[in-house]
Amino acid sequence: MGAKDDRIRINDAFTLHLDDVQMDAMRASGAGGQNVNKVSSAIHLRFDVRAAKIPEAVRQRLLRMRDARITEDGVLVIKAQRHRTQAKNRQDALDRLVALLQAGAVEPKVRRATRPTRASKERRLKRKDINSKNKALRKKPKVEY
Repeated sequence: MGAKDDRIRINDAFTLHLDDVQMDAMRASGAGGQNVNKVSSAIHLRFDVRAAKIPEAVRQRLLRMRDARITEDGVLVIKAQRHRTQAKNRQDALDRLVALLQAGAVEPKVRRATRPTRASKERRLKRKDINSKNKALRKKPKVEY
């Protein structure tokens, strides 16, 4: 592999180094007939988020994600077995890793607290007054003896 071949571009900010990714072939589970018993077509991808060469902000966002695929040790585990061939499953696992890294690379929008306008407060109070009067009309009238 050349210098360019061992990296996958995630976005303009960084690339994924393939030496940070460990992929093992294993037998797939589920339907598949005799093929599933004799061919190791499933891929088990392991990506150590803490040790990977990725920007610190992306690392922190990935570790904060509540994703069941990330272990307590910070290792992301992806099992790819959708396809019948090992090559397609390997590509599927890498595609899913890239999608997760791209999601982690997006900086969340900062929410700025705003205050309601005077007109919106007045509209709300006017609506409350109307609702209050409508509900008062539903009550039985008081009868005094």
